[in-house]
Amino acid sequence: MAVPQPLNIQAYMQDVGRRARAASFAMARAATALKNTALTGIAETIDRNQQALLEANRRDLAAGAGLDAALLDRLELNPARVRAMADGLREIAALPDLVGEITGLHYRPSGIQVGRMRVPLGVIGIIYESRPNVTADVAGLTLKSGNAVILRGGSEALHSNQAIASCVHEGLAVTGLPRDAVQLVETTDRAAVGELLRMQDFVDMIVPRGGKG
Repeated sequence: MAVPQPLNIQAYMQDVGRRARAASFAMARAATALKNTALTGIAETIDRNQQALLEANRRDLAAGAGLDAALLDRLELNPARVRAMADGLREIAALPDLVGEITGLHYRPSGIQVGRMRVPLGVIGIIYESRPNVTADVAGLTLKSGNAVILRGGSEALHSNQAIASCVHEGLAVTGLPRDAVQLVETTDRAAVGELLRMQDFVDMIVPRGGKG
């Protein structure tokens, strides 16, 4: 369910940020096998809950009946698109885990060997519109890379995004990885976007993806 409104947006977003930061520490230490198990578990949960996802999407489509055809097409889920979300998560699980990889090793004149190690960023904020599949795609990529993510999807896809996020949380629960590693901003108040952009203490990077139109 969506967060009741009105609410204190600043306090709500600060709480989301604190929980994401705490979850990011656990994700940075998570073993590859555990992350892959979570990803395949999320994929299986999406497969099992296809009808629930489609029903949630129908609610969004009904509420957005006045939207233009292109936006409605991006918003719509169908069985093929749900299967593609699950398959995409399995593909991410099959990718090599680059966390901890060391490249560019060389010796300095002093004799010290130095190089570059790939490490997680921490907490990533994603702002996107319309396409519910982005919720699953971004959750998968951030989990695989050992990060936590705060997802702020478009208000027109709220029910679809909530249903997908529920599948993500169920898959995480099986492995014991923190639920707060993937959080959906569950208010449609646009002030939440402004708060997300100002949360430098909790968010390490913001990625705006696409837009309306």
